[in-house]
Amino acid sequence: MYRIALQMLMGDRGKCLGMVMGLTFASLIMTQQPAIFVGLMTRSYSFISDLALPDLWVMDPKVQFVDDIKPLQDTELYRVRGVRGVQWAVPLFKGILKARLANGTFQSCNVIGLDDATLVGGPPVMLQGRLEDLRRSDGVIVDIDGAQDKLAKPSAMPGGQPTPLQVGDTLELNDKRAVVVGIAKVTRTFQSQPVIYTTFTRAVSFAPRERKLLSFVLVKAKPDVAPVDLARQIRAATGMAAYTREQFAELTVDYFLKNTGIPINFGVSVLLGFIVGAAIAGQTFYSFTRENLRQFGVLKAMGASNGTLLKMILLQAALVGSIGYGLGVGLTSLFGYAMRNTILAFKFPWQLLVFSGAGVTLICVFAALLSIRRVIKLEPVVVFQS
Repeated sequence: MYRIALQMLMGDRGKCLGMVMGLTFASLIMTQQPAIFVGLMTRSYSFISDLALPDLWVMDPKVQFVDDIKPLQDTELYRVRGVRGVQWAVPLFKGILKARLANGTFQSCNVIGLDDATLVGGPPVMLQGRLEDLRRSDGVIVDIDGAQDKLAKPSAMPGGQPTPLQVGDTLELNDKRAVVVGIAKVTRTFQSQPVIYTTFTRAVSFAPRERKLLSFVLVKAKPDVAPVDLARQIRAATGMAAYTREQFAELTVDYFLKNTGIPINFGVSVLLGFIVGAAIAGQTFYSFTRENLRQFGVLKAMGASNGTLLKMILLQAALVGSIGYGLGVGLTSLFGYAMRNTILAFKFPWQLLVFSGAGVTLICVFAALLSIRRVIKLEPVVVFQS
């Protein structure tokens, strides 16, 4: 009976192809759009992920996410160092400064100032130069994406390709000279702005003069102290906010989920993909079943039970669903691979396979239910009617 069901399905290639294409479209939308959404949310806390050495981030209690900088007084660093259980604590500057390029235009950059003594918080991967080169006069390290794109030197020929920034080139930050001493690989940020690393003292000199210029305090807990317990001690002793890396990343994601329209925009896209896929597959599968009612009637007249016919229809739905799901996921994977070196955010965790698989399963069940109801009510006598 199952072989007959597959022969019926493959016999009508047009409708079979229509159902597969509808499910492929639904599967593609339900994996591609969430993958871009997950990629954007990952980028929102990429700076936190790149700094793996510190256990805690200490900041102003009003900070809502990683780019919401509310500077602290320099004395707060020493208060944190005085808390029992702190192995070391270092300052970190993070701010948006404008770099003047060779053609006179300006580009906003994320400037990161590292502790002068330890350079804790440096880029995760150095491609050219060394992190220690930041101690050279006016030294800065630029991320590879910014060096090849937004900070690249314009071509001397009109319409020519810009020249990537190289070690030894100079920038101008707030009317001050900066010499590129290294090129690093960092995770793209949410705004995809160039990232420039330098020492804390030099970053403060680049920044406009303010009374408070300490963005964060990075803390390492002693081996016998749990970071979560130390965070509570720092909050009680200093009145400042203290988060573990995971807590700070979660705080950042929650801010974007609650205060931006990103989840709604991607949610609407996924919902439309689900509805369109369900409509195409459901209508096509129902039409396919109607055209094969006579064959189902013959099977009923020969003694096939409703349960057997039900299994045949479910097998047909499962086959087209599996093919459509596989094609949709495959196209999503190819899309992500093609976009791997572009500015597009894309992250494809295994959970999205389960999510899209559940969506395709619901569509197949919906399409099968429309057809099952018609087949169960079918009377075998219809076979003998002219």
